[in-house]
Amino acid sequence: MSNAPIDLTGKVAVVTGSGRGLGLAYATALAKAGAAVVVNDLDEAVAEQAAKTINEAGGRAVAEAVAVGTTEAAERLVARAVEAFGRLDILVTNAGILRDKVLWKMSDEDFDAVIGVHLKGTFTLARAAAVQLRAQGEGGSLILVGSPAGQRGNFGQTNYAAAKAGIAAFVRTWSMELGRAGITVNAIVPVAATAMTETIPAFAPYIEANRNGEPLPDFLRKGEGFGTPEDCAALIPFLASEAARDVTGQCVGIGGDKLALWSHPQEASVAYADGGWTPETIAATWHTSVGREPQSVGIPAPKLPEA
Repeated sequence: MSNAPIDLTGKVAVVTGSGRGLGLAYATALAKAGAAVVVNDLDEAVAEQAAKTINEAGGRAVAEAVAVGTTEAAERLVARAVEAFGRLDILVTNAGILRDKVLWKMSDEDFDAVIGVHLKGTFTLARAAAVQLRAQGEGGSLILVGSPAGQRGNFGQTNYAAAKAGIAAFVRTWSMELGRAGITVNAIVPVAATAMTETIPAFAPYIEANRNGEPLPDFLRKGEGFGTPEDCAALIPFLASEAARDVTGQCVGIGGDKLALWSHPQEASVAYADGGWTPETIAATWHTSVGREPQSVGIPAPKLPEA
């Protein structure tokens, strides 16, 4: 196993939603590895401050404030990379919003807003990046941001879970379509202390304590795979590097001390009937054949130590 440092010198990245939180951690990690970064946020002041922080730490970054989702925004971000640094090599599609409600209370607007940013935003950005990367002819890396909600489903997140499940499907499809061009396509499935996870009552006190300088306990870092944004950011430079040239089409989980490879959907059990099935024969055999061990749904509840 080689411990040679990951070197992204000469590479250029666009990281959406990188003014704060996980996105800023991703942009910072790429800059520390030598890449120049286009920092993106909806808030221009936040984007400018993030870029300033990276530059003051010895990195190279410029800011581009635009709302992700449209073709125009995607092309603008790619153009900004080329204008500022001469090329594009890495895209990280981190930008996202939440509009959580149960199905019967979710409005069209709630649904469309989340799908527009997460799913369409990822599509338009990846398309614009793929055009640029293929024109350059030197390969590249698309790193899409998934979620456990997209892998497992999550109560109250119809829109978000659907978008993130779609992003996992993008990874599998685009890795095939872009492979001949030397472009890898993977998803990071992060679990970290953020404004989003702080709303989970079981995690809130530990996140607050961590903010005050206390380390997250082992039962979270190992048992739940739950840590800081910086823990998750370690995966980004790797996936963008030559060390991961043969890694594509994968959904990779990271959080705390845990690194994991998510499985692709596949048939869990099968049964056959000569001449085909009828509703009655399915009913007669369901519980003793393919339905004997139904698949579970949802993100498992945190296992907290007993008080």
